[in-house]
Amino acid sequence: MRVLAESAFLLHARPYRETSALVELFTRDYGRIAAVARGVRASKPRLQRGALSPFQFLSIDFLQQGDLALLLAVEVVGHPLYFTGTKLQSALYVNELLTRLTERNDPHAAVFQRYAALLAELPECAHLGWTLRRFERDLLALLGYGLQLGQETASGLPLDPLADYAYEPGHGPRLWSEQSSALRCRGSELLALQADQQPDAQVLGKLRQLMRTVIRHHLGGRELDAWRVFR
Repeated sequence: MRVLAESAFLLHARPYRETSALVELFTRDYGRIAAVARGVRASKPRLQRGALSPFQFLSIDFLQQGDLALLLAVEVVGHPLYFTGTKLQSALYVNELLTRLTERNDPHAAVFQRYAALLAELPECAHLGWTLRRFERDLLALLGYGLQLGQETASGLPLDPLADYAYEPGHGPRLWSEQSSALRCRGSELLALQADQQPDAQVLGKLRQLMRTVIRHHLGGRELDAWRVFR
């Protein structure tokens, strides 16, 4: 199957043979795909070498051949984005998150749009922690793993902002007891994430714990490499 002018972002690339690269691309209509970029590392590359950089909005042509596509053409659309420091670390974290939580060849157009919006937001972003928590929340929801944030799981009653809850991934918040082994969260913390209201730094720290707990659950208990950077 030949696909032309497909919108895409590069998530990851690694050398392949002498002059080629294996690339992981996130496309709007075909989801995450693996492809060979032949000759891209040659002295006179057949493909536009500079286009195969992360965080650039691309238009690609490719030939799908079983599990591995062949990249035929790459063009940068619009102005390329360049990040440094913590913004670069954040963008790389999001790329790893997408790679680990999505399946290949499983289209998620809404996730593609949310990812593009995040990249556009990052250059002027003044609150990286909150921006990442919002993206994690939205990504999980769009993939069918949405968090229960407004109601207590057992009773179905609205959360009390002043009460403590044990958040169980895959289930949601239950009233806290001394026998609880799940992450302890204040109702106001969960409600802030639900209402999209940026909390203070202390609450953001708790929400980071919450999101890592939930993401780890959906990864089968495995860790993300980027978490070693964001200690």
